[in-house]
This record gives sequence, structure tokens and C-alpha cells, in this order.
Amino acid sequence: MTTPALLPLSGRRIPPLNLGPPSFPHHRATLRLSEKFILLLILSAFITLCFGAFFFLPDSSKHKRFDLGLEDVLIPHVDASKGAKNPGVFLIHGPDEHRHREEEERLRNKIRADHEKALEEAKEKLKKSREEIRAEIQTEKNKVVQEMKTKEKKPLPPVPIPNLIGIDGGDPEDNDIRKKREKIKEMMKHAWDNYRIYGWGHNELRPIARKGHSTNIFGSSQMGATIVDALDTLYIMGLHDEFRDGQKWIEHNLDFSVNSEVSVFEVNIRFIGGLLAAYYLSGEEIFKIKAVQLAEKLLPAFNTPTGIPWAMVNLKSGVGRNWGWASAGSSILAEFGTLHMEFVHLSYLTGDPVYYKKVMHIRKLLQKMDRPNGLYPNYLNPRTGRWGQYHTSVGGLGDSFYEYLLKAWLMSDKTDHEARKMYDDAIEAIEKHLIKKSRGGLTFIGEWKNGHLEKKMGHLACFAGGMFALGADGSRMDKAGHYLELGAEIARTCHESYDRTALKLGPESFKFDGAVEAVAVRQAEKYYILRPEVIETYWYLWRFTHDPRYRQWGWEAALAIEKYCRVSGGFSGVKDVYSSTPTHDDVQQSFFLAETLKCNHVYLLF
Repeated sequence: MTTPALLPLSGRRIPPLNLGPPSFPHHRATLRLSEKFILLLILSAFITLCFGAFFFLPDSSKHKRFDLGLEDVLIPHVDASKGAKNPGVFLIHGPDEHRHREEEERLRNKIRADHEKALEEAKEKLKKSREEIRAEIQTEKNKVVQEMKTKEKKPLPPVPIPNLIGIDGGDPEDNDIRKKREKIKEMMKHAWDNYRIYGWGHNELRPIARKGHSTNIFGSSQMGATIVDALDTLYIMGLHDEFRDGQKWIEHNLDFSVNSEVSVFEVNIRFIGGLLAAYYLSGEEIFKIKAVQLAEKLLPAFNTPTGIPWAMVNLKSGVGRNWGWASAGSSILAEFGTLHMEFVHLSYLTGDPVYYKKVMHIRKLLQKMDRPNGLYPNYLNPRTGRWGQYHTSVGGLGDSFYEYLLKAWLMSDKTDHEARKMYDDAIEAIEKHLIKKSRGGLTFIGEWKNGHLEKKMGHLACFAGGMFALGADGSRMDKAGHYLELGAEIARTCHESYDRTALKLGPESFKFDGAVEAVAVRQAEKYYILRPEVIETYWYLWRFTHDPRYRQWGWEAALAIEKYCRVSGGFSGVKDVYSSTPTHDDVQQSFFLAETLKCNHVYLLF
């Protein structure tokens, strides 16, 4: 069985947007609101009890019947299984009638006593000073916090950890290959050490400014995204001191009880995925505990009319929303479709089926929907359950949905046939409608937009070469050779997008119009932000074919990153890969350590 740590637990990403963190009202205004809320709550309870006495208790003079839904507590002697057409509704007659009248009277007396108690409490509250009310509010808050901490400390059930193969697989016999692998390890050390010095605890690093950095996908809090994201890379590279530093920070500082709005997708793949991978590699219980705590904070995002989760959720309030730019409030296929590997593991580790049910509901809903030309559009409205604009992409907005279907099948030891069928159906439609050859003979994956094919391929879509190779075994109609070859063709196209630049690093997207092939045209598409997808495909093709060209291409990319992206304070993306004197964007993305330098991308090529 393929184990989780041997497959990337992270998905593709859309370009980060700088929408800024949300703003919150001043705490004093919140306090005044809390005082009023307490008083209104008491008065409303009093009024509700009064009305309940008159309108909701049964009138024994007209009919003899309870319909309270509390039969096991109030009338335990009634057996709902014998002769009751409607459980919870019990007819009262015969010799027991007197006893039930006494029960009604007892309930009335109890409600009267509750009325009087609520009234007295309301009078007492009105007599208290502002300081006393404030102290009571704080006491209640502290009580709630303590209850939450007690719940978080509840031990999780012990489950067997799969035996992992290849973590300490030894050094390569070839001295040249060994040196190359050590160089990649040194690059990882340079990235980590500078983050440790200048950005520790922050989500990411500005390596030129030498300070912490974050984007709106992580909200307004310091959650140490780089630490969590890089854990498995550190462990597999044998950087155990660095791994333990990260573990200590997580144990003492990683807190999800923050008033912060985060991307459900990004937090799932970087945090939950990172924590689960670290747990399966090391067996350290703290990683499992933190993953479950965070998953609990993400569950409110699924509270939509369809069960399709919001893109963003506030970790404290549970309020969700979607990106403003996403097709009239739609959720994004690559985001809500890139949850089920981690969530299935959460149900396995906790014994709680809620995580599994949330993501399997998404799958069932997608299976029932009509798909234009068999393609999955990138946008789905979580309120109406209808597709947004008809835009299909294997790059940004769509990519990792397909990747997770395949890997769900692999991680189930190839027993999740539903996932495999959805993958095969999708790949057949993609090959029929999106995959084309350019005039120069390059195979590319275009994007379907409102009835026509846009001849543009994104760097994010380059992961598909590796995906086709990974999915070749088990494909329909004995087409394993065909899909392995298709993966190789995509790898060659993406290599050309690197080779045709001044820096030998690929642009964000590139076109195939007329004489222009595998080259970015617009200035806004010429940047490289340390993305892993092309090198990831090289790794898969190397593992399946052992063709030395993939190692060579991976080494060329590593040298280009070292030459043009390395700065004294870490590694930075560049704004124009066609300029021989690049300008840096001054961001060391967390996924650079987690994926681009990761074992299953550059490191294990060597």
C-alpha cells in the first residue's frame, strides 16, 4: 500500500492575492455590546418562559397528549416502540390519566419557579455596577476557554502507524549524484536557517528585507506556516535538530484560537497536510493533536446550503465567505476538491466519521451534476449548487482536484474505485477537449473558456505530466503506455518553457499562438515564485522511467534557482525570467521548502 508520506500531501496553488486582513471593532465597543447582550438574554429567557406556560403546555381539559420530544426524561414509563405511530407523541388515557395530570401540574410548578428565579436574577443584574457586570462577563469567558482547553486535551484513540519505507534509504553509490543531493540539502539549510533567524514564527520570510512575511491566505496571525510546511522535508533530509526546533515551536506556540480569517484550502494542504505527514514520519503525538484541533476550526466552513465549503473561514467565529473575484460568490474546484486525502486520514486517526462524511458529500454531489463535455468547471456556487462560469483548467483553480482523486485511490490500496472512476472519466474528457499539439510539436494543456479553447498553459498545470505517469498503472483499456508517454510529452513542453528563458526558470504561464510557443507574452505572466510543479513532474518521470534526462533537467533547474533566486537572507522569487538581470519579489514561499526542495521533488531525484 502506498503510504501517505510517499505522496505529496499538498496541492496546487492559485497566485496569492493581497486583499488585506479583515478589520475588527474596538474591544470597548464589544464590551458594551456584551453587557447589553447579557441583560437582553435574561429578559428574553424570562419572556420565553412566560409564553411557554400559556402556549406550549398541554391543556388536559381538551386533550391528553405530550409532544415534547423528552419522553425518556419526563415520562420514562411510556414505551414508544409499542403501538406508537409517531415516536415522541404519546396518547394518555385509562387508569394512568390521574398520574399524568399530576405530572402536568408538577411541570407547571417547575416553570413557575423558573419564572420567579429568572425574574429575581434579572433584578439582581440591574442592581449591579458596570465593573461587576464586566467581571462576570470575564469569568464566563474564562470558563468557556477552560472548557475548550479541556476538550482539546482529550486523548485521541491509538491507531497503528503504517511502516514507512525509504526514509533512511542510504546514500547514492554514484559520487556525483551524492554531491548533488548534498547541495540540495545545503540549499534547504540556507532557506531554513535564515527563516529561523529572521522570520521565526511568522508565516513566511522576506529574505532581502530580512523580516517576517504573510499573505491574506493565512489571515492576520503568526501561525508559522513555513515551520509546519517544511517539517517532513527536514525529517527526510535527516535534519533532525531543525525538525525538533520546529516541533518545539508547534508544541508551545501554534494556536488556532485566533480571530483570523484563513483560506480553508491553503490551511488544509500546508498545515493539516504538513502536520499529518510529520506525524506519520515521526510518530510524535503532538502533530496528530494539532491537526485535529485545526480541523475542528475548519468544519464551520462546510455550513452552506449545499455542503460545498466556503473558501475562507474565521478560525474564532466560524463565519465563512468566498473570494470576491470568484464568479459571483462561487467556491473553487481546486480548493473544495483538495480536502479529502487529509480529511479521510483525520477520521482514521480520531475514529470520528464527521471529516470523512464532509468530503464524501462533496464527491457525491459532483457525481450527480451535469458536466459540459464531461469537463468540471472551476466554479461552483455553494448556495445554489450550480456551476459558475464555464471555465475548465488543469492549472490554477482546477488542478489538485484531479490529483487528489488519483491519490485517494492509491492511498486506499487501490480499493477506492469511485475515486478512480471519477479520475479516469475526467482525464478522458481533458485529453479530448484540452490537450493539443502546437505547430512545433509540443503537447500542451489548454483552458476551456465559454465554448472555446485558450491556447495557454500555466506553470501550475505542469504537475499533470507527473500525474499522468502516476495514474498510468490501473488505467482503462490497458493504456498505461499511452499515459506514461503523455506524461513525458508534458514534461518536455514544460522543460521548453524553462529553456526558452534567460534565467532557465519557467514563467507563470506561457502561450502557443502562431509563432509563439512555450513563451510568456504578457509582463504579468513572466514571474517565477519558486514553484515546484515542473520539477515534481521530472521526479515522477525519473522514478517511472529512470531516463537520465529528468535528473539532468532537475539539476539545471536547481542550479538556476541557486544562481538567480538565492540571496544572503534565503531564496526569493523573481519578477521576470526573461531578463538577465532579474528583480526579486522578496518572498520565500513556504512551499519552496515543503515542495520544491522536498524529497519527492528535487532531493530524491538524487
